[in-house]
Amino acid sequence: MHFTVSLQKNSSFQNVYQSGKSYANKLLIMYVLKNQSDENRLGISVSKKVGNSIVRHHLKRLVKESYRIHEELFSSGLDIVVVVRRGADRARFGDIEQALLHLMKLHKQIK
Repeated sequence: MHFTVSLQKNSSFQNVYQSGKSYANKLLIMYVLKNQSDENRLGISVSKKVGNSIVRHHLKRLVKESYRIHEELFSSGLDIVVVVRRGADRARFGDIEQALLHLMKLHKQIK
């Protein structure tokens, strides 16, 4: 079982935004870029427009948890940046989970 590493540096995020492919749905935007390793790196971005720090942190945890539960479904060797969109502050865990899986399917990154 491999664990996903967090994408942390701003430069890593910028790289994924510029070179990655993106798909979006109502709640999330997902950028995916192949990296040179066999592990996935997940970055989650929630803008201040979405809500206060409590709301933003909550949404980050929902995305991270949705990803963690389904981690073994995903291809490896990817840098993934998930951007939480405005309006997602009213979403429940199941909604976020569905949105995440939907985008992974669009990216054809489900094994």
